[in-house]
Amino acid sequence: MKNALYISLAFLLLAACGDKQDQSVEEIISGADLETLRARRSSISEQQRMLDTDIEKLDSAIALLSDEENYPLVSTIEATVSPFNHFLELQGDVKTRQNVLVYPEMAGTLDQILVKEGQRVQKGQLLARIDDGGMSSQLAQLRTQAELSKTTFERQKRLWDQKIGSEIQYLQAKANYEAQKDAVAQAESQLSKATIRAPFTGIVDDVIKDEGTVVSPGPGSEVFRIVNLSDMYIEVEVPERYVGSISEGKEVKVYFPVLGDSISTQVRTTGNFINPNNRSFTVEIPVPNKNGKIKPNLTARVMINDYTNEEAILIPQSIISENAQGEQYAYLAADPENGIAVARRSIITTGLTQGSEVEVLSGLKDGDRVIKEGARSVKDGQKVELLNQE
Repeated sequence: MKNALYISLAFLLLAACGDKQDQSVEEIISGADLETLRARRSSISEQQRMLDTDIEKLDSAIALLSDEENYPLVSTIEATVSPFNHFLELQGDVKTRQNVLVYPEMAGTLDQILVKEGQRVQKGQLLARIDDGGMSSQLAQLRTQAELSKTTFERQKRLWDQKIGSEIQYLQAKANYEAQKDAVAQAESQLSKATIRAPFTGIVDDVIKDEGTVVSPGPGSEVFRIVNLSDMYIEVEVPERYVGSISEGKEVKVYFPVLGDSISTQVRTTGNFINPNNRSFTVEIPVPNKNGKIKPNLTARVMINDYTNEEAILIPQSIISENAQGEQYAYLAADPENGIAVARRSIITTGLTQGSEVEVLSGLKDGDRVIKEGARSVKDGQKVELLNQE
């Protein structure tokens, strides 16, 4: 080893002597020859690179041969097997299927509004009345006629049962009674359209029309907006490459940036169709809303569990390096004794990452001591001094 060092030093001295026989830099500059200047600069740069390489080799040799106990200080962590859950992060909006505009079923003047904004209503509850234009009076007359036809039919039936009177009189009374019943039912159905009722249990989010407004069926005549906040969900578009890893029942974490709140839930349904426009499928995620703070169209950050490894080894991404061949590696603190260990480079294969940690598929085993602090400054085979160990 010492002979090799002497040979290297001799080579550097000979190179320096040879340089003295050449023109000085000042002489070359004064010559103002561009090609000569470039050639000399390239020569000096190459010499500098060679010197830097030799100095690095000499430093390594000196460190190995030196008797001084001045080792780099490092800290280590223990590689342990633990469950690893990877989450796919997406963004979606909160929706509800019970968010509707309520329209009138007949034309007329909005005679009475019976609820106000923010009021909770039950399915079928009366919300408003429309002027029926005398239809209720017509219904009262039809009911009176129906009662008369009923009485006539019942008497005619008793006579017919006693074989009194003709069959045609009995049939006419029966037909008249049934016609009157149908007329009453039709009038009641028509009159029911003069009222507006809640289609489901929810909250009156908006009263759109005022009393006295003329309304009619169709767009532009919506009277109320009713929302049910108890059955909320998030619909997200998931890239098709995850079609095999995301299924019903998968764990989901949902974060609402505006509320600063998070909830845990599960995938309810997954779509069976790949959208050809964006190569994705739809996933529906139910959202519990016990306190009523979650509103439709609220933006949410969704994290869906797409991969789980019950026996994974995780290490910080910051301690992983890469060599010229593209291989990733980490340093192990091997053969520890009296606080001194040897740094050993271990080629590793990594998997998925979550936050600041990465899954190691090969190259590490349970119980290995991995260098954390100082991992970027040590070299393979170098002795290191161990600080605190995690």
